[in-house]
Amino acid sequence: MPLKNRTDKASRDFVDALARGLDVLLTCADASEGLTLAEVARRTDTTRASARRSLLTLVAKGYLVSDGRLFSLTPKVLALAAPMISAPLTRNVQPVLDELSNRFDESFSVAVLSGSDIIYLARAEARRIVSLNLGPGTRLPAWCTSLGRVLLADLLPADWARLIPPVLVQRTVTTKTDRTLLLQELRRVAEDGYSILDEELEPGLRSLAVPIRRQGKQVVAALNVGTQSHRTSRNDLEEVFLPALKQAADIVAPAFY
Repeated sequence: MPLKNRTDKASRDFVDALARGLDVLLTCADASEGLTLAEVARRTDTTRASARRSLLTLVAKGYLVSDGRLFSLTPKVLALAAPMISAPLTRNVQPVLDELSNRFDESFSVAVLSGSDIIYLARAEARRIVSLNLGPGTRLPAWCTSLGRVLLADLLPADWARLIPPVLVQRTVTTKTDRTLLLQELRRVAEDGYSILDEELEPGLRSLAVPIRRQGKQVVAALNVGTQSHRTSRNDLEEVFLPALKQAADIVAPAFY
């Protein structure tokens, strides 16, 4: 955020170098194979000199390692996530997901919105139905996930314009890349109170998400089920899974107070 867009107090308190370093660390986290200096600078929209300082600082602190060309994460970053994974919130949510997964033999997840992405907080996986690793901490674009659409639908249209990228990447043949159609879908999700994603993220993947509301009002997270389209119809999602998801969302909601 440019300094001119912040209050005087925020301008004094905001540490630009720290913010750039965190951006660099998150960018490297999205590339398990490693990134070059030029790639990091491009992805973080900063100069090569600034990106280099952040990268070398993170290497010196042990969060990144470099082979002379590529920069990648070290296991030390796990220490940052460990408190969150073992936090009371996660401990209260995980048993509910495990119970759902055991009951339906499907995969269930909880995620929150972080900028234009969702971040998975907890997941119970019955079987591997997608090629992506969707464990806690995984980030995905909000606009093309059922979890993300539920979270976006609770926001104002002005927020949609800010959080939905200008170019929508075609992930499958059914991905909604027409912005007008996507906004219509978000309005429908807001009205219906749930989102069904039908093979838009990956071929063969069908998912249903519902909001988790704080005190029945503000949406603070989302809960979903992911299943294979050949074994679960849209009607099954609405008739069988939707009531179970809504009940589970009410059960875990107090964990977010």
